[in-house]
Amino acid sequence: MVTDSGDDDPVNPKPGTLRHAVIQDEPLWIIFQHDMVIKLKEELIMNSFKTIDGRGASVHIAGGPCITIQYVTNIIIHGINIHDCKPGGNAMVRSSPRHYGWRTISDGDGVSLFGASHVWVDHCSLSNCADGLIDAIMGSTAVTISNNYMTHHDKVMLLGHSDSYTQDKNMQVTIAFNHFGEGLVQRMPRYDMHMTPLQFLHILLLVFLTFTCMLNCLRGNRYSGKLSKICVLIFMILIVIYVFQKQILVKPFNFT
Repeated sequence: MVTDSGDDDPVNPKPGTLRHAVIQDEPLWIIFQHDMVIKLKEELIMNSFKTIDGRGASVHIAGGPCITIQYVTNIIIHGINIHDCKPGGNAMVRSSPRHYGWRTISDGDGVSLFGASHVWVDHCSLSNCADGLIDAIMGSTAVTISNNYMTHHDKVMLLGHSDSYTQDKNMQVTIAFNHFGEGLVQRMPRYDMHMTPLQFLHILLLVFLTFTCMLNCLRGNRYSGKLSKICVLIFMILIVIYVFQKQILVKPFNFT
């Protein structure tokens, strides 16, 4: 249980603080004794098999560097208010009971996933951070981002960071039931990974299918109206192109 909102020493965190809890080796379900605002001195470097559960208290991580999930697995962050995050770094930070090391300047993300797996960020509010609200890069996978409330921010969410980083091509991320609220500008989310033409066309088909279904729900009619018919026609054309592309890319024609 977190009883102390302080973070005076990122290398030797005090028992009862959030930092002391998240660096432990054993699996922990971390809860909070009372409402608190935690201003971290440096990034909160998490160890594997940790749940940060803000239910039952109003918990804010704000005003300093925020959460970094780097090369660890099985992390849950639930019910935390994460906002006004700032870059940190050029400092020593502990990541486990046996290890601490030098951290370079961080980006100032709300939640930064770097080579992480099996991570669930759920029912959090995120806003007004220096870089991204949630960034998942460098081969992070098995990530679920659900039921979060995001507001007042520029670069909201980044999935993957470079077409040249091949490990990102296997990234699996579920984004479900989030509220992208007022004051957001871009990256809701940005999917920055290498895609073949076939994969891109597949995504385009799903987008048009979703748009067509939404349009018909809004109109209260199924395939009625000029605009709806145009959408259906475009969707059918895309299906033909998709099948043709698949034939070319997966089973090339034999012209001999």
